[in-house]
Amino acid sequence: MNDLMNIGQSPFKDLKDKTRGDRVIWALVIVLALVSLLVVYSSTGLLAYKYNKGNTEVYLFKQIAFIAIGMAVIYFSHRVNYTLYSRVARLLFLLSIPLLIYTLFFGVTLNEGSRWIRLPLINLTFQTSDLAKLALFMYLSRLLSKKQDVIKDFKKGFLPVMIPVVIICLLIVKANLSTALLIGATSMLLMFIGRVSGKHLLMTMGIASIPVIILVIIAISYYDKAEGKAKDFPEVLSAGRIPTWIKRVQSFVYDSKEVDKDENYQVNQAKIAITKGGLFGKGPGNSEQRNFLPHPYSDFIFAIIIEEYGLFGGAAILLVYVIFLYRSIRIFKKCPFAFGAFLALGLSFTLVIQALINMAVAVNLFPVTGVTLPLVSMGGSSFLFTCLSIGIILSVARNVEQLEAPVAVGE
Repeated sequence: MNDLMNIGQSPFKDLKDKTRGDRVIWALVIVLALVSLLVVYSSTGLLAYKYNKGNTEVYLFKQIAFIAIGMAVIYFSHRVNYTLYSRVARLLFLLSIPLLIYTLFFGVTLNEGSRWIRLPLINLTFQTSDLAKLALFMYLSRLLSKKQDVIKDFKKGFLPVMIPVVIICLLIVKANLSTALLIGATSMLLMFIGRVSGKHLLMTMGIASIPVIILVIIAISYYDKAEGKAKDFPEVLSAGRIPTWIKRVQSFVYDSKEVDKDENYQVNQAKIAITKGGLFGKGPGNSEQRNFLPHPYSDFIFAIIIEEYGLFGGAAILLVYVIFLYRSIRIFKKCPFAFGAFLALGLSFTLVIQALINMAVAVNLFPVTGVTLPLVSMGGSSFLFTCLSIGIILSVARNVEQLEAPVAVGE
């Protein structure tokens, strides 16, 4: 009888034994996945009527599939010993460079930016900056852990760590300024924690801020306050995505009258959604602004969350990411090995900062960007790479858990 009971319980016990790492992070991932299902299904109604003859379940099942695949990615990546990621970090970093170059010249152009490449056979688009971001933080964690003895030296410590960051950011910035700034800021923060010289970091931030300041000055200079609209740009400022960057800064700084022609339309619709949501929201599936707000299932999904679940619902999502960061910092403090500590912290920083930027854009505290809300926005390559990052964080937590676990008697 006992054997029969053990047989019945063994699958659940095996799953529990094999699912290691930080239990709180596992719970947070499940919570965000459930929120994603509800909000994506609610916000894709108009998209379904436009492209799928009113079949609103298409995107629900698609999101379920992405979540299932994502959970599998988290599970299998967390089962891998995180030291293996140190071994492949350099290879992935070197691979990401030609992929980014290829994307710049031959990538699929969407929203005026060439950020994707189309994968053969399966005919799906893949955002190469997601791979580059993950590879960079793996490689950066490896470099920081290996150069702690010389990290204060400019030539031996700082330059070898900084050059990979500069390369990746320069290859991404032309097509995706917000992602490049996110990667650069997170890298600087990780290097600060990794004991890189403060004066070297300040010098780098000073140099990096010059083009940003120039962009802001240009945006202000080419805006007519009397007419309430942007002036015509000279030809030199019309290359690539420069006009888009300028208009986004102008839309953030000024209340443009040309709301139907620029990013202010998105911001205004998000404001309406937030106002309608109030404290407690209109209830699941009752959003009205999803029919007017561009990309309510990705870039502006946080506005839909507030409209349907209220400010309390939005605050709850923010709290989830804060707890996620806290648990990752806890892993960083407990991990006895530098690579694992830097890896967990770097990946968690980039996910949480991305989430904060996405939420700040929705409530008009930050200029419009193209970053998604991790684990909540509609699935794509970004969703799967987010899952891989979380799996790697849990791999570090699993190793820490095994080191802390007392040895059983008789083993």
